Order: sequence, then structure tokens, then C-alpha cells
Amino acid sequence: MKKILSITLLLVIFASAAGQVPETKKPQKNPPLKQRLFFGGSFGLQFGTVTNIEVAPLAGVWLLPRLAVGAGPSFQYYRDPYGRTSIYGGRAMLQMTLIQDLNNIIPIGWNSGIFVHGEYEALSLERSFFTTAPENSGRVYYGSFLAGAGISQPTGRKSSMNITFLWSITGNEYGLYDTPEIRIEFYF
Repeated sequence: MKKILSITLLLVIFASAAGQVPETKKPQKNPPLKQRLFFGGSFGLQFGTVTNIEVAPLAGVWLLPRLAVGAGPSFQYYRDPYGRTSIYGGRAMLQMTLIQDLNNIIPIGWNSGIFVHGEYEALSLERSFFTTAPENSGRVYYGSFLAGAGISQPTGRKSSMNITFLWSITGNEYGLYDTPEIRIEFYF
């Protein structure tokens, strides 16, 4: 009798525990590639004694929720009293979001994010515009690494306006960059 009671008790315990399997978290899947893509870039205009027109579109993908890579062409037309030139090439960037919503840390009503940004820019320059030596003619390749940080302000569900402050790490032998280079870009 004691044996039957023990077996019955064990069966009741196992039967009641059978429906109480602890729920395991389902692994989060990345959104489809189409939802992780972003487009945007920057556009600059300056007219007067110095004319400067710049177009730099960008396409990228969020690899992780806080890590994005992107690339795109760039074109710049520059004219001053001493001459004119066109600069063209491309850039590749890596951006990591440090703080996605500043309002969660400091409740001031801003939903801005803070990110670090690095990029490599490869440009084709007219050597004669940047140097006065007569043997320096034709175009020259100029590559530079830029690094810095910025603030991202959401403007919609998937769009944002970024203000980025970048410094040239590899030097500035042709005088292309101010210190810092300030960019305002829009992504959607």
C-alpha cells in the first residue's frame, strides 16, 4: 500500500509539473535587410567670392541595432578668385551609437542620441589647384581617415538629422578640412 501511494504521488507531481515548463525567451531576430537599410547624405551650398557646391549621398545598413556601415560617392565644385576645381571620389563610414535616447539618462525632453563616427574618404584632386609648382599637373589620389562624434535627432519613425564633428587623422596636406569638419546629414 505504501508503494502504491508513493507511485501515485509521484505520478500526480509529474502530471502537474508537465504543463509548467518554464518559458524560454525566443531569440530576437534581426529585422529583414529591407528594414535595416538607410539612405541620405549631405548637400552643401556656398555662393559669393568663394563658391562651394557639395553633394555627398550615402547608402548604408544597420548591422546591429547600434552599429551601421555605409558608403557613397561625393562631388564638390569649388571656385575662388584664384581658380576653380572639381573634387570627386567616395567615402565609407562606420558609425556606432553610444546612447540611443539621451532622455533616458537626462530627462530634459530631448530624444537625441550620441554616436561615434569614423570614415575613410578617397578623393581625386587637381594637383595644380593645390600646389604652385609647374611640374605638378594632372589629378592625384588623396585618401584620408576622419573620426569624431555627433548627435542624432529623430525626425520620424525611420528618419533622423545628424550633426557630426570630424577631425582628419591622417593629416591635411591639401587643406581640404576645417578643424573640426562639421556636417549636417539627413537619413531616412
